[in-house]
Amino acid sequence: MPRHQKDRIIFRPPVFTDFKPVGIRNNLLNKISLTIDEYEAIRLADYFGNEHLEAAKKMEISRSTFTRLIKNAHKKIAEFFVEGKTLQINGGNIHFRENIIKCYSCGYMFTGNFENKITKCPSCGSKNLNDLAKGFGHGECCQNRGRDRGRKR
Repeated sequence: MPRHQKDRIIFRPPVFTDFKPVGIRNNLLNKISLTIDEYEAIRLADYFGNEHLEAAKKMEISRSTFTRLIKNAHKKIAEFFVEGKTLQINGGNIHFRENIIKCYSCGYMFTGNFENKITKCPSCGSKNLNDLAKGFGHGECCQNRGRDRGRKR
């Protein structure tokens, strides 16, 4: 029986989650899924240039697990480029450290933590907001995880 997969810690939700080749209708393309933790591995190692051990610590996983994540992510991204598939970022056993909120009225995006519930845009005052973490099914669990940090779970 496989071991339960440990939750991976993601800094904040990705703003963009769907990518496709230009000029081809989406319904004609095969899809490939990049998990949020694979996305985070790419962000930390390739975008920010963190060493695997440093990035693994940020995600609260082992270095070997991080290396597996990055290897899987590279394979999927190569497949996306070479075969011209739709790439979607979703899924994975994750929790966010921070959240991104986007105002549908003015387009302003801002970060927040899970402790303070944001109900209106600090730029225009609109209540028409998109909670990106909530779009991935997260929020309260991430807030509770932050309170539980340091205790055995």
